[in-house]
Amino acid sequence: MTTFDLDQLTAAVTTHAAVRRRQRLQPVGGKGDKIFPPTYPGEERNNPLPRHVYERRRLNDTEVWCVLVDSVQSQANRLEESLLQRLRDDSNTHIPHVIVDFAGSNLAGIKEITSLDAPHRVYDAILRDSLFDGEPFMRSSVGRSLAQAKPEDASAVLQVSPTALLFGSWHSTGEGGGLGAKFARCLVSEIVAVNVPMENETEREPRTAGRRTGSRIDPLGVLKKVEVFKGANGWDVNKERAGKNAKQVRPSEINHGNIAPSIEALGVTCDYLEHTFVLSFAGLRRLRFGSDKRNGAGRALLAALGLLAIAEQDVRGYSLRSRCELVCEAPAPLQVVHPDGSTSETALTLRNAIALYKDAFEAAKTAGFDFPDKPIRLKPQDKLIEIVRKSQELALSGEGGEGEEKQ
Repeated sequence: MTTFDLDQLTAAVTTHAAVRRRQRLQPVGGKGDKIFPPTYPGEERNNPLPRHVYERRRLNDTEVWCVLVDSVQSQANRLEESLLQRLRDDSNTHIPHVIVDFAGSNLAGIKEITSLDAPHRVYDAILRDSLFDGEPFMRSSVGRSLAQAKPEDASAVLQVSPTALLFGSWHSTGEGGGLGAKFARCLVSEIVAVNVPMENETEREPRTAGRRTGSRIDPLGVLKKVEVFKGANGWDVNKERAGKNAKQVRPSEINHGNIAPSIEALGVTCDYLEHTFVLSFAGLRRLRFGSDKRNGAGRALLAALGLLAIAEQDVRGYSLRSRCELVCEAPAPLQVVHPDGSTSETALTLRNAIALYKDAFEAAKTAGFDFPDKPIRLKPQDKLIEIVRKSQELALSGEGGEGEEKQ
């Protein structure tokens, strides 16, 4: 089976609808092993129980229960993480991006944040609240060009952070009440568990047949009847020593004592998991870069970047979260979707994807794109460092947790 070269990819982006792949996965423990998809709050107003996201999908003329295992947003983050790892492993691969350098800030566990791992990519508040050559990033010439970018001319974004075009981005804090630069995602990737056994199959309250158990035996044998007080000085068994405004709490609230055995309706088994990947060529064609030559080169570069991302994820594996590790059941080819709905197959290997991306990058430079020689480096503003430092101090003191806030 043949693979794309740059001419073929450029032609495909110009004339075809998309490239896609539907690949089957299995738990790394083997078919039928239980996995734990992400949980989300339930619909109950008071103390909602966590639950998975259930959907009924129609597959092969039959409706089956499916569970979301990795969302489109989560997959985008993982694909960007794979690209960032490629940059760190291979100095000869150049993917334009922005770095906020926290070196010297003395913040625990934070060295740098990039536009590849910031939640809102190049338009994230972390970058907005940093400095480029001494001035706020979005007020700099580079930042202003990003703020003014539109699908009609997305050159500035392609040159500074092409993943913002590939995975979608929005300058929501820009002028005009969030009416700033906005780009729809061109790449969609998602993983679902297919044909999940259910205990309750009602549409309003679906309930998995799987169960998660939990318990803990305290090696110190602290009993729940022990009086414990928590105040300004922390916790103590003496109310006065606990400090001002001390209140009685359970030992479990200071992480001592046993955790009683519990059972929750969580965890699933399934026939298989399906990873769906779609790179929309029609979506790429909505992006323009100033001329026919630049349009072709820019779109091909984004397509090659998307193929590199998926090839990197294939090689690096599907370790999604605790007790949710997956492996490919059998490699599936890419399908090029033609305008009439017919398809043709093409192969993709990491070696091919790397070479394709590098060729596309050089072609884009030849077409007139002005890529920075190195990633753009920003310095966090003092106020950004300070808000992070105060948050870390509160976290270490056990105060100010997100769970304490009332919505």
